[in-house]
Amino acid sequence: MNYGIGMIRGGGSKDVVRRTFAAAASKAKKGGKGGGSDAPKGSSLSKEIKSTTVVGANTLKDGSDPKILPDSDYPDWLWRLLHIRPALSELRRKNVETLPYDDLKRFVKLDTRAKIKENNSIKAKN
Repeated sequence: MNYGIGMIRGGGSKDVVRRTFAAAASKAKKGGKGGGSDAPKGSSLSKEIKSTTVVGANTLKDGSDPKILPDSDYPDWLWRLLHIRPALSELRRKNVETLPYDDLKRFVKLDTRAKIKENNSIKAKN
């Protein structure tokens, strides 16, 4: 990328130096570097490979993409990761005595965190 440096004369004795980008090059030829095309590029992978492997999940230099296993081969806790847990405002509206243990534990944690943030903001103002 080409940069240019320009001087701007300010009022009085102040001069400002400003870095600018070079003017955009004209697109004289098609198919050159960085030239966009209107047609979307298709993937070179077949649909069979896409449905049986996790494409792009390989982190090893000499490894291959991992295969997708049946749901029964994964641990049970994995499927509970996507469950939406209630927010503090929702937990405050409920009766604390009737909350399940996990929600009660979450309520105490979130309520304590909110009180700490409030106390810190009060201390910061003083």
